[in-house]
Amino acid sequence: MGETLSSAELAQLVRRVFSPTAADKGLALIVDVPDAKLPDNDEWAERRRLAAGWYDGLRAAAGELGLERVTLAWYRNVGGNNADLPATGWTHEAIGGMVPDDADTLAACPTIAMADVLQGHSIIIAPTELSTTAPLKVASRTGGFRAATMPGFLPGMIPALRLDYQEISRRVELLKTWLDAAEEAHLLFEADGAPCRLVLDLRHRQGHASGGLFPANGVAGNLPSGEAYIVPYEGEHPGDPSRSCGVLPVQIGDELVMFAVEANRARVTSDGPEARREAAHLAAEPAYANLAELGLGVLGDFGVQPCGSILLDEKLGLHVAFGRSDHFGGIIGPKDFSGPEAVIHLDRVYIPATQPRVRVREVRLLGPGLDRPVIVDDRFTEL
Repeated sequence: MGETLSSAELAQLVRRVFSPTAADKGLALIVDVPDAKLPDNDEWAERRRLAAGWYDGLRAAAGELGLERVTLAWYRNVGGNNADLPATGWTHEAIGGMVPDDADTLAACPTIAMADVLQGHSIIIAPTELSTTAPLKVASRTGGFRAATMPGFLPGMIPALRLDYQEISRRVELLKTWLDAAEEAHLLFEADGAPCRLVLDLRHRQGHASGGLFPANGVAGNLPSGEAYIVPYEGEHPGDPSRSCGVLPVQIGDELVMFAVEANRARVTSDGPEARREAAHLAAEPAYANLAELGLGVLGDFGVQPCGSILLDEKLGLHVAFGRSDHFGGIIGPKDFSGPEAVIHLDRVYIPATQPRVRVREVRLLGPGLDRPVIVDDRFTEL
């Protein structure tokens, strides 16, 4: 296994990220497990081993953190990113203290209700294969816990856990104030040298700041973190359609896929293998066409490099997401997809390392008394 965190570093991370108080008596790690429908892979297996090591380290640090219990709960994967958690899972002890390879082999083990895990622990850490950000954001609104979600976390991301999150939080809070004031975001891309313009309608919405600090119950967000984000207006008010419109280029693999956007919904206008796959996805799941997020990640300014995992890569710069938005304050949720396994919130990250054929020439926020270019030529202008 690659780089990990010592027990002392884990305790320091919990103190820095969660600011535990005397009221915090329980911390839970929750981790998904492969099955026949979604088989294992090397990175997933490594992540589960990493989580088991963190469990041991956090148990050793429980006393100094004031925790009475530390739990590791495994659960069957839900088939897709941001789908709702299953009803039950298994504690590490219930399966004999092993790192499970397949959920199907755990069927005979005693189960625990996942709702009880969330209710019984005020601090949740979720280093998972499939993102739990959406369901944990929704569940945390009851105020009983706070959660750091770590979908796709890899040992190579550990240096990002050691960054100055006070400074990161300051920057994303500033971006949030600008997003709150904005009514439109004007995005100018250059795709293979050709300009593409997209306007995102930000009316009726508030921004969110995810600075990697979760000191109070009632919130959930990614770790590593460092972004401000907002859901474009989706047209839910009668007689007031969304004004989001324009062209969004997305490089998928080596192919440049072009999307036309009208009323905050995307459709494919180019042709090629990836374009046809995207068009088929949109036809099968119309909710996937929803533009679900405008995100502004700041970790690129700290020298962090992309690693191929959305968890970290989206925090490096501009990203635009398709699909589910209700966990961020929008209206598109699991009910709008054909089934739990089809629920998706998919970020497209606009940095040269991930989309070299697309450059971000400008991101400008406009509103009453606001006309601010926040990104020019792939870089933030002032933070």
